[in-house]
Formats: sequence, structure tokens, C-alpha cells
Amino acid sequence: MLGRKKEADKTKDLPLHIAMIMDGNGRYAKLKRRPRVHGHYEGMQNVKRITRHASDIGIKYLTLYAFSTENWSRPSAEVSYLMKLPGDFLGSFLPELIEKNVKVTTIGNMDDLPKHTIKAVAKAVDDTKDNTGLNLIFALNYGGRDELIQSFKSIHQDINDGKLKAEDIDDTLIQQYLMTYNIPDPEMIIRTSGEYRLSNFLLWQSSYSELFFTNTLWPEFGPDELDELIIQYRKRDRRFGGLNDKEV
Repeated sequence: MLGRKKEADKTKDLPLHIAMIMDGNGRYAKLKRRPRVHGHYEGMQNVKRITRHASDIGIKYLTLYAFSTENWSRPSAEVSYLMKLPGDFLGSFLPELIEKNVKVTTIGNMDDLPKHTIKAVAKAVDDTKDNTGLNLIFALNYGGRDELIQSFKSIHQDINDGKLKAEDIDDTLIQQYLMTYNIPDPEMIIRTSGEYRLSNFLLWQSSYSELFFTNTLWPEFGPDELDELIIQYRKRDRRFGGLNDKEV
């Protein structure tokens, strides 16, 4: 296992950015014969464990898919509980995040969230804005297709306003209009609970991400399993459409 940052550096560098689809809270609660909100509570406790570990081993960016644009279709009581979690989580965890030099940021349409959620997240973002350690990025009310639609609309508006020309559009320009414009693309995307899809998560940014799927439910996904997946990542040959030295 990786353990400390020093141990992690023995072979090759850690991934700069890990993104995680935290799936399986509801199934965890069902297995425990508890309400679904119990699974979400335990899932948020696991966010603390994984964040601590990612910070300790030297991960620079950790993006967590906390609430998607599609999650609004869930029962209203469940949505209300999910909207309380950021405040509860940050209220109890923010001092430790500050101590660990973690910087909190978000992607997604924050304006559509309840005021109490926006307030809690805004405080965490402001209180940690000068931190230089792990960048903890919460995807809240986020959807990959929605992100692309918004970026294309903004590009179209800037063309109409004379700020851009159509021939200026390339992958670099589109990147500048995304919610992740100042965040490197993830090298690793991990999905828990045995599902094999991205579910509208970082569609543009995942073009060359290494994908990892585990049957482990999110509340039970621990640091040891994260370490094991990082070890697997190191063994992969990342060619980005080209050839490696042996194939030339």
C-alpha cells in the first residue's frame, strides 16, 4: 500500500488529479436495513476519510461527484437531506481542511441550490482560498452535458459580440470556457458500486482518463483500495493515441 507520500514516490509519480463517482450509498443503506439517508450520511463520512488520505499521500486535485443535475428527480425528502449534507460536512470538517492546507472549490450551477447550501459552500471556499495543498473539488448540481451546453452558448455569445471568430474555436479555447478551465483533466476516474458508466460526469475532461470500476459501495471504499487502484494506474501504458517505444 502507498501509505505515506515518501513511499508513493518510490516508483513513479502519483496521478495529479483523481475524480470519483461516489455510488452505492442507497444500496449500502438497504444492506444495513436502514433508510437511504443513512447511506448518504455514511457516504459523507467516507468523503472525510478519502480526503484525508488523498491529502496525506500528496494528491493535488480530488474531484467528487456529490450531486448531479439528474439527482433532482429523486424523492423530495432525499433531495432535501442531500442539500443539508454540504453544510453538515463542512461545518464539522472545515477546521481540519484548513489545518491540512486543503483548498475547497466547486463546479456546477450553484445558483440553483438552496441558500443554506450555497452559504456553507461559499464559506468553505472563502476560508480555504489561499491554501496550497490538495484541491478538493465538489461537483454540485453538475452535469457534463449541461457544462458543454453552457460553454458553447458562451462561445456563441462572444462570437456575436466580436470577441471571437469561428476559426478561433479549438480544443484549447473550449477548455477555457469549461467550469474546469483552471483544473487539469483527471488522470484517474474511479466509480464505486459496480456500475460501468460515467453518468454525465466530466465528459470533455475524461477523454484520456484511465477508468477504474469497483464493486465496493462508496461508504466502504477505503484508503487501502484507493492505494491499490493507484498502483494499477501506474502499471497502465498511457499513450494518448500514439505508440510506445516498443511499438515504434
